[in-house]
Parts: sequence; C-alpha cells; structure tokens
Amino acid sequence: MKKSTRINLLLLLAVAVLAVLPLALGLGDHKEEPFTGADGEAETAITEIEPDYEPWFSPLYEPPSGEIESALFSLQAALGAGVLAYYFGLRRGRRQGERRALERESGSTPAGSAGTSADGRD
Repeated sequence: MKKSTRINLLLLLAVAVLAVLPLALGLGDHKEEPFTGADGEAETAITEIEPDYEPWFSPLYEPPSGEIESALFSLQAALGAGVLAYYFGLRRGRRQGERRALERESGSTPAGSAGTSADGRD
C-alpha cells in the first residue's frame, strides 16, 4: 500500500472517530438541543452572567425556522467549497499547462505518457 493511501485512510479514520465519539460517549445528553453550536451556548452564558445585556447588532435577516437557517448555512458552505475547489483546480491546470509548454519548447517529454510525471502524478 502506498504511503499516501495509508495517510488518507488514517485521516478518514480520524474524521470518523471525531464524528462518532461525541455520540458514543453521550456528550450533550443533558441538553435540550445537544448539538446546536456555539452561538446558542454563548447566548445562554451571557444571559446567565448579565441578564440585562442588550446585543449591539441584530441580524439583517431572521429565517422563519431552524431548518431554513440550516439550509442557508449548508448552501453557504457548499458555495465556499465550490469557490475553493475552482481556485485550486485553476491553479493546478495553469501549472500543468506551463509545464507542458516548457516541455514543448525544450523538445523533451518526461518518462511515461506526455504530460504526466514518471510516478503518474501531475
């Protein structure tokens, strides 16, 4: 097994453990909504410390339900991931194009198929 495959499997296992561990250990069982996030926890802590606290800002848009709020958050995350994937893909494509252009200018091709390195990675 290649070293990179082993590392990827270990990383995947670590992510799975981090996702399952809180559920298996029952973390959050004592709460009404155990996995709501840090915003709700912070609001609860602030109101316990200072009951008369008034927020400085209010949201520009308040979704009508928690499901819509979650859907909008997921959409935001998906758009961000898409932008990052596009950026990194564009960088890789440009780097490959520059490498191929240099190879054509010099008249040489690497060992293996045209446009790939000897170990199959590009």
